[in-house]
Amino acid sequence: MIQWTSARAMQTVWRPPADVYETPTGVSVTIELAGIEPAEVHVLCFERTVVVEGRRRMPALDAAGIYHTAEIRRGTFRLEIALPANVDTDPVELRSELGLLSISLAKRDVEGG
Repeated sequence: MIQWTSARAMQTVWRPPADVYETPTGVSVTIELAGIEPAEVHVLCFERTVVVEGRRRMPALDAAGIYHTAEIRRGTFRLEIALPANVDTDPVELRSELGLLSISLAKRDVEGG
């Protein structure tokens, strides 16, 4: 049997766009998080993966109003990024500027252990 659920009843998790950039000594991840409070973002770093999750809250609107266009993603987001190299998870450099979150990680020295 096919069941129908309205889109409003479904809790969707969205994925913000991201770039991953590798240099000889490190890996940088930049994520577009415009309009999201830094306190609403959680970053977890592992040897080969970065997980970023959080929530975009939109301001309350007049209940009598009607959306004619609603393209801005809101609600919970989650992003798991596979890294191109093993990285050290301490220290991690985080910067938030102009709606972009930048995460910089040093590559792990494979020969040195």
